Amino acid sequence: QVQLVESGGGLVQAGGPLRLSCIASTRFFSKLGIGWFRQAPGKEREFVALISSSGFSTYDADSVKGRFTISRDNAKNTAYLQMNSLNSEDTAVYYCAAHGGLLGPQTERTQSGYPYWGQGTQVTVSS
Repeated sequence: QVQLVESGGGLVQAGGPLRLSCIASTRFFSKLGIGWFRQAPGKEREFVALISSSGFSTYDADSVKGRFTISRDNAKNTAYLQMNSLNSEDTAVYYCAAHGGLLGPQTERTQSGYPYWGQGTQVTVSS
C-alpha cells in the first residue's frame, strides 16, 4: 500500500509563490508516476500536472502552464509542485496521486489512472 502525504498549503497573496510537497511511504517511489490534481469549491477535481517515474517527462494543464512546475526527488521519496504567480482561480484543495503502471497520455491526466491518493492540502489565494 502506498501512502501519500501532502504539505505546504496555506494562505498566500495573489501573485505570490507557494511550494507543495508530497511524500510517499514506499520504497518503490522511483517506480511511480505522480500527478497533482485540485478541486475548487463547487467544482470537479481537475488535473494540474504530472511527472514520470524517472522525472524526465512532465506535463502541465494549460491553466497552469508557465506558472507551475512539477518535480521530484526520488532519493527523498518526495514530489513537489512549485506554484508561482498565483491568482484567485488557483484556490483549491490540492491532491497528490500516484500510479505504478504504464498509462496512456489521456489516462494519466485523469483521476481514474491513479489508485493512490493523499488527503489533500488547502491552498487559498487572497486578492
